[in-house]
Formats: sequence, structure tokens, C-alpha cells
Amino acid sequence: MSEKAYTVVIAGLGKRGKVHADVFHRNSRFQVVGLSDIDKERMAAAAELCGSPELFEDAGEMLKATKPDVFCFCTPPTVRLPLVRLGVEAGVKLIAYEKPMATSMNEALEIHDLLRGSGVKSVQSHQRKYNIQFRKTKEVIDNGALGRIHTVYAHATGWMMHMATHLADYLRWFNGEGEVQWVVGQAHGREKLTDSHPSPDYLCGFLQFANGVRGIIEMGSLAPDVPEVDYWWRKVRIGAQGTEGFAECLVGGGWRAVTASRGREGSDEGTWDAESEQVPYIADIALWLDGVKVHPCDGEGGFKDQEIMCGLIRSTVERRRIDFPLGPGEPELDALARALPEE
Repeated sequence: MSEKAYTVVIAGLGKRGKVHADVFHRNSRFQVVGLSDIDKERMAAAAELCGSPELFEDAGEMLKATKPDVFCFCTPPTVRLPLVRLGVEAGVKLIAYEKPMATSMNEALEIHDLLRGSGVKSVQSHQRKYNIQFRKTKEVIDNGALGRIHTVYAHATGWMMHMATHLADYLRWFNGEGEVQWVVGQAHGREKLTDSHPSPDYLCGFLQFANGVRGIIEMGSLAPDVPEVDYWWRKVRIGAQGTEGFAECLVGGGWRAVTASRGREGSDEGTWDAESEQVPYIADIALWLDGVKVHPCDGEGGFKDQEIMCGLIRSTVERRRIDFPLGPGEPELDALARALPEE
């Protein structure tokens, strides 16, 4: 008996959209039946990667015409809620989109409630965890070689709206999906507030997990260097420390661990590799639709990552500890733009 194939449509066909189009098409569990983008040349180029499906200038019209199982969209973070609403109204089974969930907690709460209320599954592109250096680090953590874990840490030279929820997701993953109780944050710099991924130039903070583990997070212009990695965009370090040692991975340069029981280990394998990450990410979408397993990048986790990012900004603005869970409030970027001093 052959496995069920699911139909997919994709909106937004820039670099990430083309990756999705290509990998969905190469997986026999999926059939790409529609593409949508305001740029006809980008749309035509993507169509060549996924079997030349029907093309649409409007995502809503595409959803009505094709009635797909999966709606994937790859847009800037300022365009989230309207597309999620279109997917829910069209009756899709799963919505796949880029991180972060939204640019504000208010919008994230609305998206979260909309998806939960409709029963539509969602995944966000926190797919780095599929790469070999992440998996090797996670294996060392999970086998207990670190002893009692007391600290998880992550830093990146990329800025907040690109990196914050990535880092938050992997911190939670290395800490066994622990729940965050509170955060304290600080931010610096206004230049990136007008970027396509609006952010402070630098954001840092501390996370207190319910299991007693402390998280440390930094991203942006003042974040530490990762001298083992040459290309600045891949200068990302994520790790865990325990009573018996540490384990960490670098997005651009492998992994390493030193523990009392296992000694020194690691390798240079693994980097920022769409092929190693996107292929299993897409495969797990089919398994979740089958009911076999929950996707490792499911929307519930993405919501928790969003909450961490927004909590850090609220702490910056309000100059205090921010307790979880977060409720609605003034949009975080608006509050931050008012609070950050002019240079």
C-alpha cells in the first residue's frame, strides 16, 4: 500500500521559497500544485524546480483554486497573520512558514489562538537542529555526560529578527524543552530598526528555566566573535554546561565536547547546509500529517521562542524582570523605538 501524498502550495518565492519548492517536489510524499509571488520572474524560476505547477499572482486565489493540504509561505516577518488567516479559512491541514512567528506578541497571540482554535498544524523554519553538529551535541547532552546541566548559552552576530527565535529554540531543545519562567533583557542601537527584519542592533539577556537551568543569549553587533568560523553570518555558538563538562556546536564549524566520562570529542563536520536541514524538515511534515510524530519545529515551540524574544524587548523597555506567560501589550518594536536613545 502506497503512502498518502499531500498537496502543497507556496507563496513568496525568494531564496527560501525556492528551497521549499525544490525540496517539497523531491519528496514523493508531496505534490506542489500552486505557486504565488508578485514577481513573475521569480515565480517562473521556482516553477522549474517543482514540476511547473499552476501560477497565481494572489495567494488567496491560489488557495481557493487548489484546496491544498499544506500552505507554505516564505515572506518577511512583517507579513504573517493575514496569510495564516487565509490558510485557515481555506481549510488546509498544515501551515509552514519562516521564523519568527511575528513581529509582536499581540500578533503571535492572535496567530496562536487562530491555529489552536481551527486545529490547523503549523511549523516554523527552526531547521538548524537537523544538521549533524547539532545532533552530535544533543546526543552528548542527552546521554548524561554533562552531569547536572546548569547553563545553556547561545550567541550570534546576526540580528534579532533573524536570529532570536533560532537561538531560543535551540536553547530550549538543549535543555529538554524546559519552560521559561522569566527573562531579563537589554538592547542597544537603532540602525536595524528600519531593516526588512526590524531589530535593535544588539539584544542580550538571561532566561530562567523552571528546572533551574539558566540561559544566556546574545545577538547582533556587540555579540562575541566566533573565531573558529570565517563567515560572519555563520558566527553562531550554542551549547550547554554541566557539572561534568560542556558540549557546543557552531553553525559554521562543527561541534565539540569535553566531559569527565568521555574526554574530549568533536569534529569539523556540519555547517549552514540547506540540503542537510531542509530535506528532513520536509520529511517530518509528512510524518506529522500522517499522525506518526509531532514535528520538531512545531508551532507551539515557535510560539515559546517568540515569547522569549518579546519578553527580552519588554524587559529592555520596562527595565525589570518579565515573568511568563506573556499577555498582550504595546507592540514591542514600537515601545523599543521610543525607549532606545538616539545615537
